[in-house]
Amino acid sequence: MSLQKPKYLGFGLGLRPQHYGDILDGTPKVDWFEAISENYMVPGGKPLQMLDQIRDRYPIVLHGVSLSIASTAPFDDAYLANLKSLAERTEPEFVSDHLCWTGVHGVNLHDLLPVPYTNEALDHVVSRIQHVQDYIGRPIALENVSSYVQFDQSEMSEWDFISEMTKRTGCWLVFDVNNVFVSAFNHGYDAQTFIDAIPADRVVQFHLAGHEDNMTHIIDTHDALVCDEVWELYRASVRRFGRVSTIIERDDNIPPLADMVSELTIARDIADEIFREENLADRSVGATA
Repeated sequence: MSLQKPKYLGFGLGLRPQHYGDILDGTPKVDWFEAISENYMVPGGKPLQMLDQIRDRYPIVLHGVSLSIASTAPFDDAYLANLKSLAERTEPEFVSDHLCWTGVHGVNLHDLLPVPYTNEALDHVVSRIQHVQDYIGRPIALENVSSYVQFDQSEMSEWDFISEMTKRTGCWLVFDVNNVFVSAFNHGYDAQTFIDAIPADRVVQFHLAGHEDNMTHIIDTHDALVCDEVWELYRASVRRFGRVSTIIERDDNIPPLADMVSELTIARDIADEIFREENLADRSVGATA
């Protein structure tokens, strides 16, 4: 299993069916796409055909929502087999999912549920990451999720849990900037503390997205523009982690591809500005051109 850091991909978008035609019929200013793994874990059909065609033209990353890495339920062997098969077919730049659990006792709750940050949970998650990486034959990347409750049993912070997790498993990290903003607001901690505590050499991707601000709490909805506060947190993340592959996600109220590309240009411009200001253009830890 290769431990080489995935290469820098530039600026991409979450792949959505609404945009298939525009992607294949034109040349949008998008460097790569992130495909939701479960949408293509089938033996055939139009979605897989579309993915094959887009993969011929653009790098892709597979991003899952049902690995349930922190669940106490046994892994679904069929799921892992399908994920491995899809990865072998598409040869993604890397395979990612979320640091969460999504179900138990055979029931998928279709939500990204938080983990108690205890030593017992850490040992459990580490063991399961190692199992998945051994099974699919490649390191995975895990994303921090947004959360709305915390566990009284937690023995460490989320960032300490994540740092130890990647140290013990060699997994990579997808740093979701919006999720950090959402959780920091909901739980009353400083988002910069989270950024400063994460090992910079393990972050391989930034996620950006919109959310719903309910004044007393924020919900991660992926149905709106990235807000100014998250753009500012993205600036801080680029300064901390350097040149990292970046995407914008939209799962509802999906606008035309041209509008998504326009929003993506904001991320390009912010990163380019920071690299010019701080001379970080060549700071890509472990990446290859």
